[in-house]
Amino acid sequence: MDATILLAAAINGLLIGGIYTLVASGLTLIYGVLHIINFAHGSMLMLAMFGVFFLLTKLGVDPYASLLVMVPAMFALGYLLYRGVIGRFSSGKDENILLITLGLSILIENLALMFFKGDTRTISVAYSDKMVELGPLLVSLPKIISFVAAMVLCAVLGLWMKRSDTGKAIRAVAKERMGARLVGIDVDRVFAISYGVGLATLGAAACLLMPIFYVSPTIGHVFVIVAFTVVVLGGMGSFLGAVVGGLIVGLTESFGGLFLGESLGQIGISLIFILILLLRPSGLFGASR
Repeated sequence: MDATILLAAAINGLLIGGIYTLVASGLTLIYGVLHIINFAHGSMLMLAMFGVFFLLTKLGVDPYASLLVMVPAMFALGYLLYRGVIGRFSSGKDENILLITLGLSILIENLALMFFKGDTRTISVAYSDKMVELGPLLVSLPKIISFVAAMVLCAVLGLWMKRSDTGKAIRAVAKERMGARLVGIDVDRVFAISYGVGLATLGAAACLLMPIFYVSPTIGHVFVIVAFTVVVLGGMGSFLGAVVGGLIVGLTESFGGLFLGESLGQIGISLIFILILLLRPSGLFGASR
């Protein structure tokens, strides 16, 4: 096969993998602190993507400018959702949180189907068809912008987690919940902030996805499977793992589509998921238990 085609597949895989990284980083943050799988992750991403869609179509707000709206809006939604629903009705039990997030996912998706129907929606902006020359290749400008922005946001999130007081509190709660309580950390507030930040990353991912993707009430299913694969591949609770895992999954999907066809391209992602569970359940960067 021509080397140019292989190079194009590699670049395309890396570009989409960058956005997968952002989607998965929110999931791995929520798992790292709450130690639960957020089944509502995909439906929340779908909700954020519809938010970006309507901001453009109703108010004329550019998808990338929507970051200024969607990130704080999704953080507020996550914080209030945890304070008002998840934390209140879970009684501190992880299995209850799992059931609540699963129920939220079903509720949100069915409400979206009721209000938005099952139609697929896309957006068109002035730069949608712009291409950038990278050597012998022409690469979509929105994909490049989305990749760079996703990597920058992941780096900012990592630095915030490492250096800010709130980030340190989150890491303390993730490592030793009871010890954090004993030193005066408001654990319930940290849980709510963590859930809010996890959804804020989805708000950012939605803004970066809409110029290059579509939205429908069931789109969350596509991304939640990919996000789970990325998190398992990189290691539950590992931000570095989410970055590396996202890029690997993006490359796998791209080359799978190239060699097997678009309809079978995601088989490679399922195979990676199975192999990691069999050979290294803790993931590439996860701590062995």
